[in-house]
Amino acid sequence: MTCFNEKKHAVEASPKDLAPSESPEQDPSPSSDEKVISWEDFYNDDYPNKKQSRLTRNLRFQIFNVYRRLFCVVFIANMAIFVAFCVRGASVPKLGEVAIANLFVATLCRQEYVVNAIFFVLCSAPKSLPLWIRLKLCRVYSLPGGMHSGSAISGTIWLVLFVGQATRSFVEGGEVSAATLGVTYSILLLLLVIILFSYPSFRSKQHDAFEYVHRFMGWTVVVLVWAQQARCWTPVGYVDDYKGVRSLVHALRTNATFWLVAILTAWTRLRKETVKSEVLSNHALRLYFDYDEPVPGSFIRISNKPLLDWHSFATISEPGKKGFSIVISRAGDWTSAMIASPPPQVWVKGIPVTGVMRIVPLFRRVVVVATGSGIGPCAPHVFAKQSNIQLLWSAPNVRETFGDKLVDSLLEASPNAVIYDTRKNRKPDMVKLVARLVREFEAEAVCIISNPPLTRKVVYGMMSRGIPAFGAIWDS
Repeated sequence: MTCFNEKKHAVEASPKDLAPSESPEQDPSPSSDEKVISWEDFYNDDYPNKKQSRLTRNLRFQIFNVYRRLFCVVFIANMAIFVAFCVRGASVPKLGEVAIANLFVATLCRQEYVVNAIFFVLCSAPKSLPLWIRLKLCRVYSLPGGMHSGSAISGTIWLVLFVGQATRSFVEGGEVSAATLGVTYSILLLLLVIILFSYPSFRSKQHDAFEYVHRFMGWTVVVLVWAQQARCWTPVGYVDDYKGVRSLVHALRTNATFWLVAILTAWTRLRKETVKSEVLSNHALRLYFDYDEPVPGSFIRISNKPLLDWHSFATISEPGKKGFSIVISRAGDWTSAMIASPPPQVWVKGIPVTGVMRIVPLFRRVVVVATGSGIGPCAPHVFAKQSNIQLLWSAPNVRETFGDKLVDSLLEASPNAVIYDTRKNRKPDMVKLVARLVREFEAEAVCIISNPPLTRKVVYGMMSRGIPAFGAIWDS
């Protein structure tokens, strides 16, 4: 266990770890195997010098981060082809295929099996590879989001060109039917609304509205695209408009767009799962699932009302034990209701999907930082011991909130963990604290799970000083 010593305060894993005669207000004498960090020395630490000019740092780590670079690659490639199509001309069906292909890629990048496959391939690289290669591979967590947004915006722009060409064809008495044109305009309008609500500043302030618009309008778009593809019992499909002398069945069977839409629709998986509940406190609940054994760094989506809202939680699995658990911490009306009245069953969507913490095994030595319930994504890596980990967990009333069982299991797996109770002590300067741990632990990188402001502060504080650091990017 690691502790901090101060004249009037002692910060340790928990008051439980003190001898019976000691109290949190006293300055405990550390055991022989206990690593002590002086509080006063820690606050007097000098920051490592930043490596680049302020303009360069801001451009590289804030404005043109990896997520935006990937977005730009996809978008610019599409726009180059877009300009070529505008100059040379293209048929309405061809424009429709390109638009649907982009929307297909945008959706595919969010599909659980695809995301897990990408992470599996890139995060299975051996630790013997040079660090600079592993640092490139660990950027995988930006790939699905950058591809998703870049393809979605590009697909919408392609649809604008498709609508323009289809409208001209209709006005000139071409093969496009009024029904096809009406459906296309409806799809375009819905996509524009989705994009508007996805703007980062609006999404962060009105996240529920963003979720509802994304979900219901997205489903509506899929239905309307289906209507575009085939006549069924009403004359509305542009495949039907352009099938010529072929039968509609043959036209659909040989149409790439039809199969893209079919795949988009096929993977929806909703089901109810039985759970066991453990109320940790009036601020936290732990739910146990008896299926699957997700890899460290995975999360699942659960809901009580699957048509309305979904909530993501990191899975906590332990080697050799079947199933997994999640920790729900009080953060609003939904979580408060779950803690007050734990359900016997919850709706689950898809399979456990990997996220940013999946990159931890790429490093030999890594500082893992968690605040509050952010310990959920970090704990599986501590238990798995696939890398040498220095854990830093900062939370209020750690044992009272999250229970002795979780805290003790973490300390057993990682005796040198720094568990900082912010109720008993002032909040630390996390950049200074993380920088010290990186230096003393000789870590290759930092991975942090926290709230958006602190995550961005620590990641920027580390990266600008030449220390690789990674955290969630909240792109969904």
